[in-house]
Amino acid sequence: MTNLRKELGVQSYCFRGFRKNEEVIELVKRCGLDRVELCGVHADFTKEETFGEVVDLYKKGGVRIVSIGVQGLRGNRAVEEKYFKFLKAAGARHMSVDFSPQTLPRCFRVAEKLADKYDVKLAIHNHGGRHWLGCAAMLDYVFSRTSERIGLCLDTAWALDSGEDPVALVDRFGPRLYGLHLKDFTFDSARRFKDAVVGKGNLDLANLSKRLKAVKFSGFEVLEYEGDVSNPLSALKKCVKAVRAAF
Repeated sequence: MTNLRKELGVQSYCFRGFRKNEEVIELVKRCGLDRVELCGVHADFTKEETFGEVVDLYKKGGVRIVSIGVQGLRGNRAVEEKYFKFLKAAGARHMSVDFSPQTLPRCFRVAEKLADKYDVKLAIHNHGGRHWLGCAAMLDYVFSRTSERIGLCLDTAWALDSGEDPVALVDRFGPRLYGLHLKDFTFDSARRFKDAVVGKGNLDLANLSKRLKAVKFSGFEVLEYEGDVSNPLSALKKCVKAVRAAF
């Protein structure tokens, strides 16, 4: 089971205003963390010649790459296998992903084969009410037609955007829950969202903690706060404090 206090990380997209990986490493550590899910802003997962340099930089900086993503998977094995090679170089075993409905079912079959080959778990990112995999019914549909290599990266804020209860989704998808994006939203009367410190918006953080323990969650968990591109550190420190208190 994941130690939800000690193994907390952060999504590098929070630091999209800082393009150098040296800056990202320093910001992660200033949050009081030592784990990161690396996104395409900070690494090109198609350029194999750069993998060693990026991975070594994070290792030397004392920050562990636990996942990459969110990666779009469309059944193009020649391109997508490079994502898995990056994971292997980093010693990571998770990838948060999105699938293109236009490429079904090929995208599932290619993803399953690559995940088997590299011993990786793929975690679908439920990107809100406008995303085809944003609702529980569609996730049920996908999981009934794919192997256990494919599961869920539960983004708690985007679940709220979809009208889903993220705590209930933990129970519903417990065996296929491979990752967490811990994130929170508030909404105005027009249902426009705004990032909030985790637990200060609509997310029941204390109950989420209880249910994750109940299902013996063993995946990766990263914080996301995207509300301040130029100065995310202050809010992220508050998020770290809130999560560690709840967990």
